[in-house]
Amino acid sequence: MEKSRSLAKKAIKMDPKDNVAVAISTIEKGDIVEVDGTLITSLDRIPRGHKIALTDISTGGKIIKYGEVIGIAQADIKAGAHVHVHNVVSARLPGKTS
Repeated sequence: MEKSRSLAKKAIKMDPKDNVAVAISTIEKGDIVEVDGTLITSLDRIPRGHKIALTDISTGGKIIKYGEVIGIAQADIKAGAHVHVHNVVSARLPGKTS
């Protein structure tokens, strides 16, 4: 049986409204991450500086960071998943409405 990974890996939530947090160090798949007192199990390897979903986000749902909409989910994103260009389109691209 695989041993649980350390809580040492952490991520920062920039604003109370955010549904993503930023990894302050690389998070490995299976790591347990503490964000504002809530524990989340990482579903993916998340490089430092990338985002981890704090809640489930449905396709078409808003990605919120800094309290602002920064993107739109292009697929369902589970809590603990890597949030990046493979599953999000920028909300700030020319011609994009949100």
